[in-house]
Amino acid sequence: HCSHIRPPSPDTFHRRQAGLIDALLSVGATAFIAEPGSTGHYFANVSLQDWRLSERPLLLVIAPTEGSKTSLEPRIIILTPKFEGTRARLRLLLPSKRPVEFVEWPEDENPYNVLSRHFHNTQDRNASLTAILDDPMRLFVADGLSEAGWTRGNRQSQIRMIRESKTEEEIEILKCANEVTLLAIRAVRQNMYIGMRESEANEWMKQALVRASRCTQRIGLALTIFAVNAALPHGGAPDKILERQDLITFDVGGTLHGYWSDVTRTFALPESHIPSRHLEIWNVVKEAQNAAFKVAVKGVKAKDVDRAARSVIEKAGFGEFFGHRLGIGIDLHESPYLRGDSQDHLAVGNTFSNEPGIYIEREIGVRLEDCFVVEEDGSPLLLTSGVGGPARSPWIM
Repeated sequence: HCSHIRPPSPDTFHRRQAGLIDALLSVGATAFIAEPGSTGHYFANVSLQDWRLSERPLLLVIAPTEGSKTSLEPRIIILTPKFEGTRARLRLLLPSKRPVEFVEWPEDENPYNVLSRHFHNTQDRNASLTAILDDPMRLFVADGLSEAGWTRGNRQSQIRMIRESKTEEEIEILKCANEVTLLAIRAVRQNMYIGMRESEANEWMKQALVRASRCTQRIGLALTIFAVNAALPHGGAPDKILERQDLITFDVGGTLHGYWSDVTRTFALPESHIPSRHLEIWNVVKEAQNAAFKVAVKGVKAKDVDRAARSVIEKAGFGEFFGHRLGIGIDLHESPYLRGDSQDHLAVGNTFSNEPGIYIEREIGVRLEDCFVVEEDGSPLLLTSGVGGPARSPWIM
């Protein structure tokens, strides 16, 4: 399904790096520093799949070229343990217009001092060192940089804004990842039967994702919950046998070229006999999802999208059982979020998960989830629209 979708090109990474350098120059920062992770992946193709975190820090550093007032050729620096230097050069495929600078720190030296010394040796020795640090950086790494003379800048929000506005290239990846996930859910449903266990259905779901793995690359989650167990949003109750009166919830996601899908369906089988109260709850959740989608246009506050869904559920008498939020991208959950306290305004290129749910412990849990993007004209577009989009009823998904 996604064989035509290519990963981000080197030119894409160069544009992202240029945008990052422009942000650094605008605030007078020396560098942006990150550990392997989603932000490292976004700017330089350095993800946790490429390099696992350990007590020995490996850091990605992106900095303006000394004396440059433009972002044409950022410096890409990798601070690596010396004994891992060769592996870092072989394993990390870094898109850079300039030769990547690999700075090795020996076991008997402080890595952060080694990085500071490298900067002082390659630019004005008297210049102060100010770094914008990636938000998820571990505390001991941030503290180590501070002790080595780095002043921490406070403009992480500018870095987040670069990632929050998805390009057409990113949107096409996200679309295909979400489409193939929904197709996998539908394929598993066709073979399910009354009397099977949650664990069996979950294994089928994992197998479906494995078959799609040439498209999705990595399975992120395959959550399968029946009936009352779905009242706990992430499950955890004993393995249940599917009965005729039970609704089924699949919450499924994987990644394509590092970008996440996240699709949830609560549904019934053709032979199911769902209690009328549970069908009422399903319809309320569906109405809430529709309400949120209708108001999710450019310029609207994220909290107002949450409020649109919340109002429907409160009016139906289920307000205390409501849950709703989330954004999506390289991180499964990333800003901006559809949250009741969010002051963020929806902008072109923002992507969100529209995931209202009602969770009544010891009775039932229902949620529906479809991701969407705010398009150039300011309107929302479902990332699953290419394969039929949202569920229409518990039997039509």
